[in-house]
Amino acid sequence: MTVFEIIAVAGAGYLLGSIPFAVIIARFKGVDILKVGSGNPGATNVRRAVGRGAGNLCFLCDALKGAAAAGWPQLSALDASNPFALAIIGLLAAILGHSFSVFLKFRGGKGVATTVGGLLVLMPWVLLIGLVLWVAVFQMFRYVSLASMVLGLSLPLSSLILGRPPEGLLFSAFLAGLIVVRHRSNISRLLAGTESRVERKK
Repeated sequence: MTVFEIIAVAGAGYLLGSIPFAVIIARFKGVDILKVGSGNPGATNVRRAVGRGAGNLCFLCDALKGAAAAGWPQLSALDASNPFALAIIGLLAAILGHSFSVFLKFRGGKGVATTVGGLLVLMPWVLLIGLVLWVAVFQMFRYVSLASMVLGLSLPLSSLILGRPPEGLLFSAFLAGLIVVRHRSNISRLLAGTESRVERKK
């Protein structure tokens, strides 16, 4: 990898990640997502404040940011010596962009959807294990935040078991830490018993 490749991939990834789809989608519905619910510009808050369709669209758009940031550095046109490592840099930059968006004065979402999109490109089997755990925990407890943290914490363990490259294992460990830290307010609410559940359909 050259310095130019690293700067180009990181810069593009950060700008992609910074696009505030939650704010844009909610605004089309006349809602300022930064002032309702948790105030978090992410898919979960959009779902609660605007509706399931808007929330799902937001998740998809945020996931596509991660997929694009991790995918294009692996194109053969770049001729990088280590495209996997370069893709990790792109995805990491996108996650940081989503979490600290330059368009939102360095506010942002928790980065789960962007992480999912990027891992689908980089480490699909690691992601699959995480998604199975997410669904299981969500169905049992109905907390999106708890399910997301379990998904994050599963990443380094799955990477180790599946024998991913060292940079993949380190990146997974970083993601686990970042997801937990970004959910620290949710942890406080979970411990206090005030975290919002997604109610089951009757």
